[in-house]
Amino acid sequence: MTAPHGLRAIPTEDRAWMMAGLADAMRGVAPIVPVAPGTDPDEIAALQRQPLPEGTALVVRTSGSSGVPKAVALSADALRAGAEATAERFGGHGQWLVALPTHLISGLQMLVRSEIAGTQPVFFDGHFDPEAFLERAEMLEADRRYVSLVPVQLARLFDFVEQDREAADVLRRFDAVLVGGQAVSLALRSRAHVLGIGLKRSYGMTETSGGCVYDGVEIGDTRVRIRGGEVQLAGSSLALGYVGDPELTARTFITESGRDGVPVRWYRTGDSGELLGGMLTVTGRLDRVIISGGVNVSLDAVERVVREQPGWESAVALSAPHPEWGERASLVVEIEGGAGDPDSGTETPAPIRASFDHVQQAIRGALGPAAVPEWATEIGEIPKLAGGKTDYAELGEWLTRLRSSFSEVRRGDTRAAAREETSRGEKDQA
Repeated sequence: MTAPHGLRAIPTEDRAWMMAGLADAMRGVAPIVPVAPGTDPDEIAALQRQPLPEGTALVVRTSGSSGVPKAVALSADALRAGAEATAERFGGHGQWLVALPTHLISGLQMLVRSEIAGTQPVFFDGHFDPEAFLERAEMLEADRRYVSLVPVQLARLFDFVEQDREAADVLRRFDAVLVGGQAVSLALRSRAHVLGIGLKRSYGMTETSGGCVYDGVEIGDTRVRIRGGEVQLAGSSLALGYVGDPELTARTFITESGRDGVPVRWYRTGDSGELLGGMLTVTGRLDRVIISGGVNVSLDAVERVVREQPGWESAVALSAPHPEWGERASLVVEIEGGAGDPDSGTETPAPIRASFDHVQQAIRGALGPAAVPEWATEIGEIPKLAGGKTDYAELGEWLTRLRSSFSEVRRGDTRAAAREETSRGEKDQA
């Protein structure tokens, strides 16, 4: 399917077509938009009718972690800049094991790096089974080997290799294990250190052609600044803008003159962060801040503290209305040992979970009383987006329905108590 201006829609499951289309796009033949299975064809057709920014090579539809998916236009130069900067930081190009969705920038950038390096990527499909993943890893042939994962995949790998020395050796064979998409907990980084894994923490997004800050330090010509508490990025890997949304492009990509008078184009990430000793620390999303009793509380900061507590690694913090505080944090955590492995039929042993009182005290000590959640509830599985990020929109809707059902039960109990009181009164009068 091709639009009048040449935008090709390529199904990601057709690997040969995908790699050929990407190679064409990088040479300026025709831009492409990767399409995941199950995507509504009408959405892609509507996208193809939109005008594209000049120089577009790749259109990537974001995962919609903020609740509003966007279509980002990237040039071949931006994609190449990101890939070359990664190779420079890692000490050279290599072969990639692709275990992330290739309709998102996290998976696509591995294909771009492979195209530039002239190497053949190895793909891992389906449910993330650590043993099957490591079997695919042994198919890599290049001297330098890389993989990019999200934290939940890495945690499952560590659970497996910590019990199997030979499996750990396969994982150590990677020259770099790139992990991004979400914050990487201190516990996970400590496990990587003990195992001798070459872990690299990546920060970036579709609008920066993927990771552009590794372990807090910029790669390539990326520049970082903090303005009003927001992380802003500049450099050659920035996107051209959003397809069909010039207003959003103008708000998000801003141009300002530097001290030398040269205009610099900056991307406003919407993330909060700080620069300490020249290293970037991302503290959360600016739109994930609530006001609790007049105090600003970062839900992402609450999550980080909670996830360091035993058995609470899956916890998600959401906002809940409160009659006194205005808003309070609330927690949703996966049922202990509930998910298991759906493919193998085995059940994951339940971890030892710290008490909710312990969690509350940990948050109080780290973030203050305004950040302390009043309650927590369990769910079978935290909903995730395709790239592995928490689907806050879906989880929030689930929590709203749950609260409504509790309210209805309470109203029913109140009505029943009132009827019982009325009945007793009538009997007394009789």
